[in-house]
Amino acid sequence: MPDTGSAISFPVATPPDPGTEVEIADGVLWIRLPLPMALDHVNVYALDDGESWTLVDTGVNTSACRRAWNAILAGPLADKPVRRVFLTHHHPDHVGCAGTFAENGAALYASRVGYLTARMLTLDVQDRPLPETLSFWRAAGMDEALVLRRAAERPFNFSDIVAPIPLGFTRLDAGDVISAGGRTWDIRVGHGHAPDHLTFWSRDDNLVIGGDQFLPSISPNLGVYATEPYADTVGDWLRSCRAFEAFARSDQLVLPGHKLPFTGLPERLRHKIDNHVQALDRLRGHLDRPYSAAQCFVPIFGREIGADDTAYGLALGEAVGHLNHLLALGEVSRESRDGVWVWRRV
Repeated sequence: MPDTGSAISFPVATPPDPGTEVEIADGVLWIRLPLPMALDHVNVYALDDGESWTLVDTGVNTSACRRAWNAILAGPLADKPVRRVFLTHHHPDHVGCAGTFAENGAALYASRVGYLTARMLTLDVQDRPLPETLSFWRAAGMDEALVLRRAAERPFNFSDIVAPIPLGFTRLDAGDVISAGGRTWDIRVGHGHAPDHLTFWSRDDNLVIGGDQFLPSISPNLGVYATEPYADTVGDWLRSCRAFEAFARSDQLVLPGHKLPFTGLPERLRHKIDNHVQALDRLRGHLDRPYSAAQCFVPIFGREIGADDTAYGLALGEAVGHLNHLLALGEVSRESRDGVWVWRRV
């Protein structure tokens, strides 16, 4: 989705190289790990607990990421063990190496939904897309030639880049208070990009660890998938952003899951809300005639997205999310035509 930016600032302009760190705050190390995708990095954080380290997120389980971790564990973290791993949410770039740390003695902390979803997805290995997935793609308006091509290919599986998630974790939930890195943190939970996404707000200074809930300059995907085809991810996102506004201050230093740490969280939340509100307004205008989700890319994202574009699958899921939100508001109708949902403004 187009992102208009916001009145934010970046105290540190240069990120650490893979395998190195920047002390972004007293007792907090910012570490950047490589990703094998267009968004080529993820930020993780190491919190100094005195006798041990606590990590927030872990990157993916690939050879490049493991090499970076080996350098970090032999360098800035070499003086003491990693005893805890906090997971902001279940996506593979955040949980990929969590199982490896658990094998080496670290305890996992996560939301219940985040843990169970990650564990389920690592165990759900598919050689070909399931019939429910093919039906979902068709219902969203995916071109039939692309559906047939994907039907013959092995899909992405979490286990491709996520180490096995161990049985057993410690649950974190909204309202919990934890200690890490010499600070006391309030846990607040967001939704939309991922269910039960954990964020950490320091009581002792101005730090906020935001995962993908608070990103500068880019908006996280709000996709809907065959596992929950009628989810209102956009509504969940908007409600979460509005709830977080009550706690956001301009002086807080936000440590995000991607891009650079930033200040200006209230302004950023407002822009995130406005971006989706404006996309919904454009979509309302577009739906004076019936269209499938695949025919709604221009009003939502500002451009056509072809079937060969690497962003096509993410865009299709997010288009369904916006349409589901208008359906939940009672502003559109939906009917099935030869297995394809078409939507029109009421």
